Amino acid sequence: MSQLVNPHGGGALNPLLAPEAERAAGLERAKTLKQIPISSREVSDLLMLAMGAYTPLDGFMGHDDWRGACVDMKLANGLFWPIPITLSSEQALADSIADGEEVAMADAESGEVLGTLTVNEKYTIDRDLECTSVFRTTDPEHPGVQKVMAQPAVNLAGPVVAYSESHYPETYKGLYYRPDETRKLFEDKGWSRVAAFQTRNPMHRSHEFLAKIAVDVCDGVLIHQVLGALKPGDIPADVRVEAIDKLVDNYFAPGTAIQAGYPIEMRYAGPREALLHALFRQNFGCSHLVVGRDHAGVGDYYGPFDAHEIFDELSAGDLETQPLKIDITFFCNQCGGMATGTTCFDPGDGAPPSEAERIAFAAQVATGTADARPCKHGPETKVAISGTRLREMFANHETVPEEFSRREVLDVLQAYYDGLG
Repeated sequence: MSQLVNPHGGGALNPLLAPEAERAAGLERAKTLKQIPISSREVSDLLMLAMGAYTPLDGFMGHDDWRGACVDMKLANGLFWPIPITLSSEQALADSIADGEEVAMADAESGEVLGTLTVNEKYTIDRDLECTSVFRTTDPEHPGVQKVMAQPAVNLAGPVVAYSESHYPETYKGLYYRPDETRKLFEDKGWSRVAAFQTRNPMHRSHEFLAKIAVDVCDGVLIHQVLGALKPGDIPADVRVEAIDKLVDNYFAPGTAIQAGYPIEMRYAGPREALLHALFRQNFGCSHLVVGRDHAGVGDYYGPFDAHEIFDELSAGDLETQPLKIDITFFCNQCGGMATGTTCFDPGDGAPPSEAERIAFAAQVATGTADARPCKHGPETKVAISGTRLREMFANHETVPEEFSRREVLDVLQAYYDGLG
């Protein structure tokens, strides 16, 4: 019997991808149906439904589930769900669809048909309510708000069947793992406590320290990369994979980290998105989610620890996957190595502690078995480089301090930037 956390809702995983033997014929039939163009966010949600990451949903939400997810983070049946998963259509197209009609869903950018939706409900939404609830703002500059405000007028709801996962399984072969596959990987390793570490960036020293804290708390860490649409200037997934492989191979204990990817598009919903990240990591089999400073945030819309604090608002039974709350991490020259906002390692007149000692203490603070000891040193002692400044340094072939990032990672990134010309 599996020792991993249960899928969300307590039942079995519910992948909506048709059996392989049925996909080719299903796709051909879908191409004969009325087509609904779907946005990049809707494509990513369909792919998450297909792989079972959104278990136990069986399709796109109706009005009552939409409103419940927005207002009190509960579906109509009482199940915890922090962000609505919806699909929208232009009014005229929605009007042409009969109740119970099966329609095809096609990627609006590529035209590729991905699956079918049986429409059992059509409804309009209060966009301000959704944005205020999910993003805590209606500011049109917020990228998530922009998506909601730009979506067509009518939401279409009903069960879906996916017949394609698009290019993802082939493009990201060896990285694209579905929840049933990660669960098998964990079980084969004998892991029961697994921490998910979300990233859309190459891993520098601060990310490495966070992941190693997670390994100290759990049996291993799932380094889980975002493969969906990213922001301009983000590093492509294949480059991130190579850089992270170098980091894991050279600086992690063997057998403690698995690298994988999943097809979600970031919403930048901060605290609410942190909850969604924990929910679907439960489906992947993870007992913990590393929640750092300003998790899934953008700009200054959220406080640095809002994503920590929102977990304290949950009721018992909402989620099995628990947050591993860790403050900002950095290399502190005065501490003589890596530290966090809640861990100080001033050696005084003695030798600085080892990396293992730093990780162990930070893990104790993160799990509440040791009191926080905030780093008391000023910003001038800390090695911090913004993403913009880091790109400038690569472009100019400046030396990036190894206190900020491992040399093997920097070599991969320098080669990437050199290839951009």
